[in-house]
Amino acid sequence: MMGFIKSFCADESGAVTVDWVVLTAGVVAIAMLTFVALADNTETVTDATAAAVLTAQDFLAN
Repeated sequence: MMGFIKSFCADESGAVTVDWVVLTAGVVAIAMLTFVALADNTETVTDATAAAVLTAQDFLAN
């Protein structure tokens, strides 16, 4: 039984898969945080652009 436990602890055959899963989860988390951070600023710029277009339409219509 002790030999099985030592063999199990020394086996690294799945370590690369675990590394890739952790790295992929990190990249996804960073992408989500970036999206959340940029979403508010993008909405602000979009609203300002829409207001400018509406103002220009009112000016051009008269």
